[in-house]
Amino acid sequence: MRLTRYFLPVLKENPAEAQIVSHRYMLRAGMIKQQAAGIYSWLPLGLRVLRRIEQIVNEEQERAGHIPLLMPTLQPADLWRESGRYDDYGQEMLRIKDRQDREMLYGPTNEEMITDIFRAHVSSYKDLPLTLYHIQWKFRDEMRPRFGVMRGREFLMKDGYNFDVDKAAALHAYNRHMVSYLRTYERMGLTAIPMRADSGPIGGDDTHEFLVLAATGESEVFFDSAVTELKLGNREVDYDNRDEVAAVCKEFTTLYARTDETHDQALFDAIPEDRRKVARGIEVGQIFYFGTKYSAAMGAMVTTAEGTKVPVEMGSHGIGVSRLLGAIIEASHDDKGIIWPEGVTPFPVGIVNLKQGDAAADAACEGLYKALQAKGLEALYDDRDERAGAKFATMDLIGLPWRITVGPRGLANGVVELTSRRTGVSEEMAPEAAVARIAEIYAGV
Repeated sequence: MRLTRYFLPVLKENPAEAQIVSHRYMLRAGMIKQQAAGIYSWLPLGLRVLRRIEQIVNEEQERAGHIPLLMPTLQPADLWRESGRYDDYGQEMLRIKDRQDREMLYGPTNEEMITDIFRAHVSSYKDLPLTLYHIQWKFRDEMRPRFGVMRGREFLMKDGYNFDVDKAAALHAYNRHMVSYLRTYERMGLTAIPMRADSGPIGGDDTHEFLVLAATGESEVFFDSAVTELKLGNREVDYDNRDEVAAVCKEFTTLYARTDETHDQALFDAIPEDRRKVARGIEVGQIFYFGTKYSAAMGAMVTTAEGTKVPVEMGSHGIGVSRLLGAIIEASHDDKGIIWPEGVTPFPVGIVNLKQGDAAADAACEGLYKALQAKGLEALYDDRDERAGAKFATMDLIGLPWRITVGPRGLANGVVELTSRRTGVSEEMAPEAAVARIAEIYAGV
C-alpha cells in the first residue's frame, strides 16, 4: 500500500479524552474514531489489525474442531424469558421494540439463541459432540464506557458453545477451548494467563479468565511468577485425545493464578515469597462450563444410547476480539508509539524513501515494494514528499515491526537499512537480502 493513496489520519498531539496508552495511540495512529460514548468507527489501519486477529481466532477454533456460523445482533426477548435471564441481566442490556411492538434486545451474548438453534436441529447423542461459534458484534450498555476499545459499549467478540452428552465430554470441551485459546494468544505475541475466576451472569461452576498483565488492567490478580514462563510453542496437540488435552490444561493451571474474586490468601502465602506476585490484568477471554443451566430451562434434550432423554451438557467460551487490540498495545509499546507483534501487524514492513523524487531512490523503493509483493507481503510504502523525521515518526507511531530505509547515500554503496521496531537495531544490507530476511521472518508467522 502506498501511503499517498491510503487513508491514515494520524494526530500529532495526544487527545485529551484518552486516559490510557492504547486509547491514545489508537486515536493518534488513525485506527479508530469515536462516534458516541463507547462506540467507534474502525478506520483502515485499525480494521486491518482487527481482521488479522479474527483470522487467527478462526484458524485456531477450526483447528480445534469447532464449527463457525453467524447469529444476528438482534434477539427476541422471549428466548431470554425462557432461560430466566431477561429481567435478571440488568441495565447493561439494550432493550428495544420493533414496529410490531415485539420486544427485542441487542445481544450481549448468545447462550439462549444458540440453545434454540440446537434444540431445533439436534435430538440424538449420535450428533454429539458439537461446538459452534461465531465472531459477531455485541452491545452492553456500560454505565461508564472508557479506555477506548478496552471498555466500549459495542465490541466484537468470538463466542463459542459446546454441546455434549455428559459432563466428562463437556469438561473435555472446556479443556479443548483452553488449549486453543493458549495457542491463539501466543500467536498474537501475548502471554495470557488462565486464572480461576467468577462466572458472573453467565453462570456455572468451572470458569477461567485469560488475563494479560498490564498496569492499566481493571482486575487485580495474584499469581506465581513461574506461570508467566509457560509456553505452548509449536507443540502439536491432538484435540481428540482427552488425556493429552487435560495434561496441557493441568500444566497451565496448577500454578497459583487467580483474580481478586477467587483469591485465596492461604494458598497464595504457600508460594515461595520471591515468586508471589500481585499485579493488574486485562481480561481478553473467558471459558465456562455450566452444565444444563440453559438446556434444562429451554428443553434442549438429546436421546442417549440407552434411549433416555437428558438435557444436553453445555459451556460457553469467549474471546474479546476488538478488546485484544487495546490489550496488545498496552503490553507492547514505547514512548514513540505502538510495537506490533508480527502475528497481528497491519503491514509486515514499512518502506521509507528518504529522498522522494530521486530517480535511484524511487526505483529502489519500487523494486523493494514489488519484490515483497511477489513474496505475498504487502508493505506500507511511505512515498510522501515529506521530511525524513516526519516519516520516521509516523512509522514509529503506527508500530510496524520492521522498516526498510532507502536513501541515496546507502544506495551508492549498494545497501538499504533494515530496522527492528522492537529493538531499534539497524543493519545495512543489499535490497534483495532485506526482502529475503523479511520473507524468512514471516514464513513462520
